[in-house]
Amino acid sequence: MNNLEGKRSMLVLRPADAAETTVAWKLALGNVDTPSALLLSRQAIRDVPPISGATRFTDALQASKGAYVVIDVQGRPDCIFVANGSEVSTLVAAAQQLKQTKNLNIRVVSAPSEGLFNEQDEAYREQIIPPGIPVLGLTAGLPLTLKDIAGPFGKVLGMSRFGASAPFKVLDEKFGYTADSVCRQTLSYLEEYRILVKKYCSVMKEI
Repeated sequence: MNNLEGKRSMLVLRPADAAETTVAWKLALGNVDTPSALLLSRQAIRDVPPISGATRFTDALQASKGAYVVIDVQGRPDCIFVANGSEVSTLVAAAQQLKQTKNLNIRVVSAPSEGLFNEQDEAYREQIIPPGIPVLGLTAGLPLTLKDIAGPFGKVLGMSRFGASAPFKVLDEKFGYTADSVCRQTLSYLEEYRILVKKYCSVMKEI
């Protein structure tokens, strides 16, 4: 929806919680160049915890740049999680679980608008998603919606089929949209990432 004409032909916003929804509404009202769409969740969603030392809304104002850090770590992250909408709170829970059980330091990025993020300068994009770090995306939509942000070595967990009809908690369990499932997928992906990088370095040496 962001790239129907090879450029951002629409402002698509999928906020992670109530604070981001307020910011997204403001962005939509101020957007006069293209149509705007707010994609909202029906189920109750836990608000993302604030990290700025102020309020969650202060943090959420950064959503105007398309993507921003909602959970950060000291030093270089072992992995970066990226999602939008209700999946952000799932990644926050998974990051906390991986820290407790595997001592992995996970940065979590909320990306309510891939289109806006791609319009930011390279310095900002690399500040949020530094090169050389594994990136795992989670979306209830097609994986390609986060593929650009995840990068060539990143992995995006998403839906490759139409879906199913059932209570959302049943669907989350069936399709892997739970913190436990994300933790398992992360450990598997990090092993895949190490193998991919090793192969890539070997090829580059031969060239």
